[in-house]
Amino acid sequence: MVLRRTTGAGRTHHAGPLSYAVLVVAALVSLFPLYWTLVAASTDAHRVVSSPPPLVPGANLFKNLCYVWQNAGGRGMGVALLNSTLVAGSVTLGTVVFSVLAGFAFAKLRFAGRGLLMGLVVATLAVPAQLSVVPLFILMKQLGWGNHLQALIMPTLVTAFGVFFMRQYLVQALPTELLEAARSDGANSLRVVWHVVLPIARPAMAVLGMLTFVQSWNDFLWPIIAMNGSTNPTVQVALAGLGTGWSTDWSVIMAGALIGTLPLLLVFVLFGRQIVGGITQGAVKG
Repeated sequence: MVLRRTTGAGRTHHAGPLSYAVLVVAALVSLFPLYWTLVAASTDAHRVVSSPPPLVPGANLFKNLCYVWQNAGGRGMGVALLNSTLVAGSVTLGTVVFSVLAGFAFAKLRFAGRGLLMGLVVATLAVPAQLSVVPLFILMKQLGWGNHLQALIMPTLVTAFGVFFMRQYLVQALPTELLEAARSDGANSLRVVWHVVLPIARPAMAVLGMLTFVQSWNDFLWPIIAMNGSTNPTVQVALAGLGTGWSTDWSVIMAGALIGTLPLLLVFVLFGRQIVGGITQGAVKG
């Protein structure tokens, strides 16, 4: 494969050896944590904490994976993966849909108090998430959602970052003339959103969806509080349970982390091209 750089005049230049060397080093540094997770997951409790640390995979990988699959979270890793997929998928879908609708309204619609409301949305970004934990926990208890998955889904169906992100993208990418043309053809608001806004917003939706899915999948603080004592945990809560007991077996925890990472890699493999394309288009429009 030939690495080329395109100039403003349309000419291309081949990358030199230094560029390849930098890319190889960056790739090795990025992949090393994943490789060492595999190495640690294939060792035993004593070898994983030895000095110097092991750098070559051992022979206990399948043994540790089977233990985690059967015992993590009390009901096995399969249940935790299913719960995390349900929570992260629901949160991602809700965040993308609501953020597109709200971002479109703030970007292109005229209504009283638009600037004030957008300012309030942006201001919530400065509020630490830890401040909302106690009132949110009390609210979930009063609703009877304690130790239930809806306690993880409902509070995060829309985020201020998602609304701000989509608003900024649509301001640049969605021409007002296109909306006026659709209105002139008799399209109502729903048809405008479906046939005009969503196709243009698709690259930003892919980026926002990926960021939201990864954040929701890796979220630990709120799930460990809301699902404390539950037999229906997410992946991160199930991994926390593997570290309890008289002694911590890091090889087993790393085996669980390896299983918990695979769905994220699968999502990036399936949607990586759309995500990179969305980031590139956003950079060009910015």
